[in-house]
Parts: sequence; C-alpha cells; structure tokens
Amino acid sequence: MGPTPDDAPEDAVTRPSAERRPRMRDVAELAGVGIKTVSRVVNGEAHVTASTRAKVLAAVEQLGYRPDVYAGNLRRAEGRTRTLGLLVSSVANPFAALVHRGVEEVAGEHGVAVLAASLDDDPETETRLVEAFLQRRVDGLVLTTVRPDQSYLAPERDRGTPMVFVDRIPHGIDADAVACDNIDGAARATRHLLEHGHTRIAFLGDLERIQTARARRDGFLAELARADVAADPATVVMDLHDEETAERVVVELLAGDDPPTAILSAQNLVTNGTLRALRRLGLAHRVALVGFDDVPLGDLLDPPVTVVAQDPRKVGRLAARRLFARLDGDTSPFATTVVPTTLLVRGSGEIPRAR
Repeated sequence: MGPTPDDAPEDAVTRPSAERRPRMRDVAELAGVGIKTVSRVVNGEAHVTASTRAKVLAAVEQLGYRPDVYAGNLRRAEGRTRTLGLLVSSVANPFAALVHRGVEEVAGEHGVAVLAASLDDDPETETRLVEAFLQRRVDGLVLTTVRPDQSYLAPERDRGTPMVFVDRIPHGIDADAVACDNIDGAARATRHLLEHGHTRIAFLGDLERIQTARARRDGFLAELARADVAADPATVVMDLHDEETAERVVVELLAGDDPPTAILSAQNLVTNGTLRALRRLGLAHRVALVGFDDVPLGDLLDPPVTVVAQDPRKVGRLAARRLFARLDGDTSPFATTVVPTTLLVRGSGEIPRAR
C-alpha cells in the first residue's frame, strides 16, 4: 500500500510552474490534505483542526495561492474575464478621475470593463485592493502605488498578468510605467517665479511618502540651487494632503516675520487651500502663486491661476494602450513613458515681488 497524502514526501508534490497561477489542488497536495479541506480553510469555515489549518495556510503562503471568486463560473474561451483592475490615488481627485477616464476610453474600445478603486495613499490599502483585483482574475492591472516597494507583484507579473504603473514609478520590480515629468515641471515653475523677482518662495508639498511629492520638491530645490538662491527649510512644507491643512499652513507662513513673496503649491488640493488663504488675508494680488496640476475654474479666478498642467487623461490612455499591447503578445522590454508638463501662464504666477 502506497503512502497517503499526509505522509507523502515533500519532493513528491508537484508544484505549479511560475508560468501559471497555483490552484487549490496544488495547495492540497503541498499541505497533504484534500481539496475540500483547503476550501474550508480559505473560506473561513469551521470543522478544521488548528494543525490542519496551519498546514493549509502555510501552503497558501508558500505557493502564493489566491482564491478565485469566479470559480465555478464559465470563463471565456480565451481564458480572460474581460476586466481590468485600476487603482488610483482617489476618485475624488480630478487628476485621478481623468486618468480613470483615459483608461476607460481605451478599455471600451476593446470591450473590456474597468474595476476601479481608490488608494487614498495608504500602503495597506494598496496591497488589499491589488489582492482583491487578483482574486477576481482581472486580465491586467493599471496601478497608482504608494508603498516604497512593489516587488510583491513580481510573482504575478511572472505568471503573465500584465501591469502598467501610472503617475508613480514602481520600485523593486521591472514593469511598464507612464508618468509626468514632475522634476522638470516643478523646476520650470520655480524658474518662472525667480524670473519675476522672487527669492523667498514657499514650497507646499503633498505627503512625504508619495513619490511625486518628493520629485516636485527635488525639482524646486534644484532650481533654487541653480539660481544660487538659498532655500529656507521653514518655507519648505510637506505632508499637506487636503485643503484645510494647506490653508492653515499658508496663513501661518504669511503671518510670520519674514513671509514668502511667492508660493509653489505642488498638488491641486493644496492649491485650493492656498487660494482660500490668500483671499482670506487679502493677498491674492500681492503674493505670487503657481500651482502644480490645474484646478477647476482656475482660469476664471481673480487673478487667474498660473499652473503646471499635466495631462492625466493622456496618461490613462497611454497606460491602457500599453496594457492591451501586452495582452496582445507584445514582449518588448519594459519601458517608462514620460509625459511632459505645460506651464499655463495666466496671472497669479506673474505678480512681481513687492518692493
């Protein structure tokens, strides 16, 4: 009589190759239990001993197994679900909404639905939502990420799931990406303010952990250094993520003994808070302002808002096209596409330094 699954030697277990996703049968073989037992464990059912549950969970972790929420449903002939997973910073942010629009436009041309979710720039939310997409067996991923490392996605990439990162370049994994030129855009905005006589310029940045926020700060500081203008750490403020916080900080800066004469607000919601503060203090025509990202009705304000404009809809379309190219068999090397920014001169950024 041959060995039972419980006492089968480890090297007798057939493991899935890197080219396909592990199945429940693979987990059962590695754990030495039946498929029904694996099903009970992954579905959180009772009537499983603690030791058996531990063996199953260890096998799940080792193989990188994910339950298929569509198991039992008929799949399309080509093995696809005709869905994409899209992770954006926040659907409430106009930039992310336009990325979403661009991805949907291209996906619609291919008859594919887009499942979208908001990251809210939280590292744990990133992994939770990516996991949810993968459990639904999406055909590909378009991802805005915030974790410092995306190497956890390498096994899924190696199994053939195409992925394109948008707005932020991934770390720890080679993959396609589409992003705007944040360093150059911030440098150009800084240079514009310097050309109008400003040497005391405040920089208002998003959360420190966000890659684009750090890149824009780097562009700002590099341009000051090129102009031989010293940066005052007191006027370089990070971790501003909403209008209310930005408004409070701007009021405090402008009430100081040596207030800035110009402001570079490096995120659209931060720009909104800055505008509120300038109007509250009656300084909208005295303190120069350049925003990074356009703001709704920015051209209709008094003065109209000068901005470094990105093209998030184009970013979304380029990312989706790259993803569908991969789905259609493109095996060219991974590449990052950089979309240039545009300085829209409207009035607020051209206010000269007060004499």
